[in-house]
Amino acid sequence: MSAPPLSLLSLVRPLVRAVTYTRWLHLMVGAIVPLAAGLVYPGLTDPGLAEWLIVAALPVPPVAAIALIPSARRAEGLQARLMLLPGKHARVRRATDAATGISATPSASWTDRGRTALWLVFRMEAGLAVLLASIWLPQCTLVLAGAVVEEPLLAALTPSPDLGLPALAPLPLLALLALVVGAGRLDTRTARRLLGPSVKERMTALEERTERLLERNRIARELHDSLGHALTLAVVQAGAARAAKDPEFTDQALTTIEETGRAALEDLERVLLLLRETGRPRGASPGLDEAVRLLDSARSSGARVDAEITGSVEELPGPVSREAYRMLQEALTNALRHAGQVPVEVRVTAERSRLRLLVANPLPEGRPPAVPGSGSGLRGIRERAALLGGEAKAGVKDGEWRVAVTLPLR
Repeated sequence: MSAPPLSLLSLVRPLVRAVTYTRWLHLMVGAIVPLAAGLVYPGLTDPGLAEWLIVAALPVPPVAAIALIPSARRAEGLQARLMLLPGKHARVRRATDAATGISATPSASWTDRGRTALWLVFRMEAGLAVLLASIWLPQCTLVLAGAVVEEPLLAALTPSPDLGLPALAPLPLLALLALVVGAGRLDTRTARRLLGPSVKERMTALEERTERLLERNRIARELHDSLGHALTLAVVQAGAARAAKDPEFTDQALTTIEETGRAALEDLERVLLLLRETGRPRGASPGLDEAVRLLDSARSSGARVDAEITGSVEELPGPVSREAYRMLQEALTNALRHAGQVPVEVRVTAERSRLRLLVANPLPEGRPPAVPGSGSGLRGIRERAALLGGEAKAGVKDGEWRVAVTLPLR
């Protein structure tokens, strides 16, 4: 048995989908208002074309006025999501604006109200047309099959019972099915156009997405700087302890590794809490006023660190202090990782309007200097400085590798 042609499958497939019939119901529900108005005036006792035009036009002003209520847009958006769109995503209130293109927020501007008014009128008129067709086309089928239909709703358009063409009886039903599928798709497309997110909502969603991306980048930098520093220090300490073969130095190295590892675990736990969105982190990020801990851990690895901190780093703004701490941490990590146990010069100057940070170390013999900006750590330093409106430079000068950062305090 051969498979049916692809074109026939494409025609039959919409008829077995539940969303086709929920769209049909959505349209017919929109016809309730004009039918209720028609029962009052002009009265649907023996309606003709003129009466149906009155029924269609009479409720337009009050229906359009309903759109002035901000919550009307939200109610229509939720109904459209539930009845016009297939899949579980249409029933999840968050994360559906982008997935479905239909907003479920109250009107925030007159443009939103105008689009909602157009949608309400369209749904009412399209629903009335589909409802009349859903009644009239089956009547035509019955008449063509030879049945007697008393007082048909659209008598002027109903075929004469004398025709007696039973072979044509299925045609009105097929036309009705095609109308239901086409009208449902048109209803869905119009809902996305008139109930879709406004320009303001799209800008808000874009800003929220940008904030999430920035937060992800910040968390990635936190992990890179904190864990990278701890692992680098542990490797350097372990190598130095093995080379020294001194029990006292080994004990000191293990103590430093333990303290650095514990601090890294605290940073990791804080970042994981942010990723899990379980609330505020239990501890704040370290600031530049805790730079002494960084310098001591670098010295304990065998590096000769000449540090000078000038100014009141305790009074620095929180973001500047935290980001400067991470920059200093990354610069020291790079010095220990790429240069080894060489003299490292650290200068931190807190001026009235800016913060200056300099980390310099001589280049190791026999090793070519790194290309500025080639590492993720240096790129992270530049990104942190740029976010704060500052500037970071890294490169070789006078035989030294220098990382210089300038951050504004206002």
